[in-house]
Amino acid sequence: MNEQSSTAIVKTPSEIKREESRQNTKRLFKRLGKAWALPPKMLVSDWADMYRRLSAESSAEAGRWRTSRAEYQREMMNAVNDPKVKKVVYHTSAQIGKSECLNNILGYYMDYDPAPIMFIQPTDSVVASYSKDRIAPMIRDTPVLKDKIVEPKSRESGNTINYKKFIGGYLVLIGANAPSQLASRPIRIVLADEIDRFPESAGAEGDPLALAEVRQTTFWNKKTVVASTPTIKGASKIDAEYEMSSQEELNIACPHCGTYQPLLWAQLKFNHFKEQENGNGNKFELLGYACKECGIIDSEIAWKKQPIKWIAKNPDVIDIRGFHLNALASRWKTWESIVDDFLTAKKKGREALKVFVNTMLAESWEEESEVDFNDLLSKRRQYYNCIIPKQVLALTCGVDVQDNRLEYEIVGWSEGKTSWGIKYGIILGDPAHEETWAKLDEVLFSNYTREDGLQMHIMSTCIDSGGHKTQEVYEYCRKNFLRNVYAIKGVGGSGVPFVKIPKNVNDAGVFLFNIGVDVGKDTLFSRLKTAYENEAGFCHFPIESDKGYDEDYFKGLTSEHKITKYTKGQARIVWEKRSDRARNEPLDIRNYATAALEIKCVGLPYDLLEHLAKMNSEYKGEPSAANATPQPQNQPNRPKITAQNQEQQRKKSNGGIRL
Repeated sequence: MNEQSSTAIVKTPSEIKREESRQNTKRLFKRLGKAWALPPKMLVSDWADMYRRLSAESSAEAGRWRTSRAEYQREMMNAVNDPKVKKVVYHTSAQIGKSECLNNILGYYMDYDPAPIMFIQPTDSVVASYSKDRIAPMIRDTPVLKDKIVEPKSRESGNTINYKKFIGGYLVLIGANAPSQLASRPIRIVLADEIDRFPESAGAEGDPLALAEVRQTTFWNKKTVVASTPTIKGASKIDAEYEMSSQEELNIACPHCGTYQPLLWAQLKFNHFKEQENGNGNKFELLGYACKECGIIDSEIAWKKQPIKWIAKNPDVIDIRGFHLNALASRWKTWESIVDDFLTAKKKGREALKVFVNTMLAESWEEESEVDFNDLLSKRRQYYNCIIPKQVLALTCGVDVQDNRLEYEIVGWSEGKTSWGIKYGIILGDPAHEETWAKLDEVLFSNYTREDGLQMHIMSTCIDSGGHKTQEVYEYCRKNFLRNVYAIKGVGGSGVPFVKIPKNVNDAGVFLFNIGVDVGKDTLFSRLKTAYENEAGFCHFPIESDKGYDEDYFKGLTSEHKITKYTKGQARIVWEKRSDRARNEPLDIRNYATAALEIKCVGLPYDLLEHLAKMNSEYKGEPSAANATPQPQNQPNRPKITAQNQEQQRKKSNGGIRL
């Protein structure tokens, strides 16, 4: 063996040092490579299944999230992961998990793909409750989110109701009525819930959703998710968004023939035993769902075990994916409960049916504002043969103020908010003079005799302060506030609640109630179209000539109709006076009298009129009504009212009562 080859190679200290440096560099780059490596590919549903925890206060099934529980949600959530998709539209009913899908998308971007996020709700008050009741518990109970957001100990903590800071981004929660916040910062992810409840304009800035989307301009990977149950056909924002999308509908395979089909209300079969109902719920038999192809009826369990798939009507649209889903597919709402909701809504009238169509069927309601005054004049008037029919449980009044007169209407109310026109009158005189208001005192604070002899007085009154003689109205309402006389101001536009209770007095020392007049008109016209007397909301009018319900009244009551207008490309439905009608006071005043009833109902845990009806039954047939005035002990017995003396009473001057 070569002696030289067996000799070990000896490195110098400098060579050893260079080798150690090279090894250290390799290890450093290896660690940096791991740190900078992209995380494994993860979809929203994967993230939710791995990390999301449902909170006890916001879910009936607290604990680990499982997308398989409602498999239709998987594609709805994962659509945001497609790089070609810029917008996702949820056109859905209630009770399908839409809000939790939005929350999962929110959590995914906060944790896995951090970005500036904006979550928009209809109003600031909704934002506050949603942040406290839904988002805060989600962050608290989902560890990967809790670790990224500090405890909300102060305004400077980066965690408030409206703002939450995390590494790589932030979440801002705002109401659609806040224009300054909508346009204040760059945003990559926009989540917008219940957009049909958004105002038409954020202040004077324009469409709130469009304002938010402008903030995404600089992001190539921007995403927008909009969600809502629909409202009115022709003005529904979610309808418009869905029309521009892929229009995908959930289809379920028939348990028998395998035909894929959407679940439609018309195919749900049940027998309704109306004649067996005695007021305690609805009597019906659910048969099941009938396949549109083979016609075989099968149970809810059988149908909901079948394969599902989303089928697009506009498959060529690839950048906007739209999903339509109604409550028949819900994992949290049974078919039996949906049928029960429908039958209950049918009893309550057209307003309740509208809510059912919107929130259960995920369909927009086609509002018909056309009401023929000739039809009302000829078919709705009837002889009361008394001052107030015995069905009436409460009286309200609406008052309109003009420069030379006061116009008023007294309305009676019975169960189901069925209305009875009692008196439409005019008090001539300048409202600047006390004598004019003294005459109104005689109307508002007198006793009125019901058909069964009960003495009633007007429960509440609304007086319009938004037009003529505002200060005089304020003074009258201030003096009579404890007698339930309220100053009101009409507010137009969609999304305005019918009654908004003031928290404080205004500068004039008056509690001023804002009234959403458009909502009131929608409700009134819906009730005017109610066809049958036994339906909730039916409107009765007297035919007696001295009650004020003549041809001019009905022309005024139907003096407005709905039209569609476009403002900056946005469709909106507005009420407009007909060109052939000179006066609309009867319409406004009926709105005010209706608001007077709703003001008394606000905050009650029950329907006021149903409560009064229950009181009637508990009195074992003895008369009872809102604010009824008891008869003095020494008053002589009132003669029994018969069919014969009813006609005699009708011919007299209203039984001595001033109307």
